[in-house]
Amino acid sequence: MTTVGEQTGVPDDLRDTVTFELEELDETVATMVADQAQERPRDGEFITQRLGLDGERPETLTLIGARYELSRDRVRQLYTRAVGQMVRRVQATGLPDTALFAERYPVGWGDQRLVRTLLGEIYATDTDIAGQDWAYLRLRLAGHALLDAKRLAGFVFQQIAGWQQRGRWHAVPRFTEPVAGQLIPLIRRTDWADGDPAPLPELPLTTIDIADDARGSIFAEKLGRETSFDTALEARLLRMLDESEQVAAYLERPLAIDYRLDEIDRVHYPTAAARLTDGRALLIDVVPLARIAVHGNRIKLAAARAAAHDRGWGHLVFTGSRLGEPDLRAHPIPAYAENILRNRLTESPLDWTEFRRYRDETGLQLTDLSALTLRHGWRWDRGPFRLSRAG
Repeated sequence: MTTVGEQTGVPDDLRDTVTFELEELDETVATMVADQAQERPRDGEFITQRLGLDGERPETLTLIGARYELSRDRVRQLYTRAVGQMVRRVQATGLPDTALFAERYPVGWGDQRLVRTLLGEIYATDTDIAGQDWAYLRLRLAGHALLDAKRLAGFVFQQIAGWQQRGRWHAVPRFTEPVAGQLIPLIRRTDWADGDPAPLPELPLTTIDIADDARGSIFAEKLGRETSFDTALEARLLRMLDESEQVAAYLERPLAIDYRLDEIDRVHYPTAAARLTDGRALLIDVVPLARIAVHGNRIKLAAARAAAHDRGWGHLVFTGSRLGEPDLRAHPIPAYAENILRNRLTESPLDWTEFRRYRDETGLQLTDLSALTLRHGWRWDRGPFRLSRAG
């Protein structure tokens, strides 16, 4: 019997999806956005926030609208116009080179194969909120005609909507390993606090975009109510909590955590909090394996860890993989590759062009870069790429 994951191209373990190829594609889009922002700075902000080019999760149209005091529909209009202008500029100038898109999403492929590929990427990068927008943009840059790109992006949206359909855990992608059993090794990776844990909040927090139609909702048996989520990766975690015998209670969006990123005040809503049957409690963040070492996520997760420990809770990051943060920190890397990069970063930060040459020279993989970034406390920015030493 084939699983839903097999049917849609969704992997059991995101370790199999962590490659530099998607980073290369995103860096190309970041270059395009930077060109667009030279003439229209707000276009650059809209596209970056909507697509999550900085490595954090994409934002809903409702949330972006609230930030700029615009309606959701107006944000959609402005975003669509900006992307259209951006694509036309690339088509007219041939810059930047988009050959990688044509290779990854060939015009000659059938619909099913293209949709499977796009869905797998969306799941692996936790970008369901902007999944249709990402699918359309990638297909257009690959050379697909306007109507074909819209049609295929619509198929992607329909599949994501199926994951989000109310009252159906079975609509969430299933995996080879029983979902409930996947929680036990995760608990072992939890960063536990000392002291007695504070009780969990009684109800989840309500956010300004809670009713945005990009979000999904599932009836949770353990809670006896609907529980909401933003992505299939979050739904996978919530399903684990709902089915696990180790979990006595849980809830989504338990806290609002204030933090500061590059002199800007922000708010983070962790995915869930859970109380185990042994009395311990933990706060859980969902960040996909390919994004866990990105600077914005590091700052956000540090704030979440501090908030959890203040309450006597543990803190866990669910990466969609058997590899977690402790595993990455211990991940072995050839000494020569590590030393070359460490010595180079003492001089100045690296941009994508130089880093790509270093990667080709050493054979460094994306998992290796994440491990080195975590181990040495480097700063890894995306959209555009920049790697630098801390401080």
